[in-house]
Amino acid sequence: MNRPDPMRLTAVTPRPDQRLTLTFADGFIATVDLSGWIAGSTVLARLAVADTFARAHVGEWGHTVAWFDDDLELGADNLRNLAVEQAGGIGWERLLAWLHRTGLTQAQAAEAIGISRRMLNYYLSGAKSIPKTVWLACLGWEAQPGARGRTVAKVADDDGRPNVAAYAG
Repeated sequence: MNRPDPMRLTAVTPRPDQRLTLTFADGFIATVDLSGWIAGSTVLARLAVADTFARAHVGEWGHTVAWFDDDLELGADNLRNLAVEQAGGIGWERLLAWLHRTGLTQAQAAEAIGISRRMLNYYLSGAKSIPKTVWLACLGWEAQPGARGRTVAKVADDDGRPNVAAYAG
């Protein structure tokens, strides 16, 4: 069964005050406030003009919001992450940054926070929302003394099945 691409836009509606309402192929709809990005970026400064901002449209293939016939684009994945964060959720970019900061592989990270690697991949791809409990587990793991540079060591039981035996560092 093919799932709709959660990073593909199907509609973009410009709103006042530099906001966009975004509709994604998986049915997710969110309004994102771009005023902070526009104010903080010389590249996006052109969007501060209301008539220019109102030109927002879905870019080719649905993976961007575009202005000026694709001369200026913002990635749908980044916009979705921003919308999730602005709504008080945990965006996958925050989870990616945690992985980078800790140096854990996906398998090690999943084991460290008590979830399956498959669920971690769902979270990292944006296919599933990241529960606050998962993010708190990430922060808790990182806050443990000596967590940085420590990895989860895997060993096999007598029957050959892998188990988390110890932390090696």
